[in-house]
Amino acid sequence: MAEVTLTIGTRRHTVACPDGQEDHLRRLGAMLASKYEVAERASAGLSGERTMLFIALMLADALDEADRRPAVAPAINTDEVLLGLVAEQLELLAHRLEQ
Repeated sequence: MAEVTLTIGTRRHTVACPDGQEDHLRRLGAMLASKYEVAERASAGLSGERTMLFIALMLADALDEADRRPAVAPAINTDEVLLGLVAEQLELLAHRLEQ
């Protein structure tokens, strides 16, 4: 097991994680840290726990919003679609010429 130290606001937290997951955990910690200033203002600086609660609520709100967004349709390769249409038309034309 690896250990990563995350700094969120003025506090340092050492967290264990599986080997190889350190960078992922650091990115997650950076997400928390990026919300800290706004959360601290919202909690009126009452306590670190309350600030972390506000961070959790902000992230939960963002997750809820992302879950509510409609899924994006996969990108269509228009070149392939056009080539398919052209190929169909050529086949129809060739069939008519054979007749």
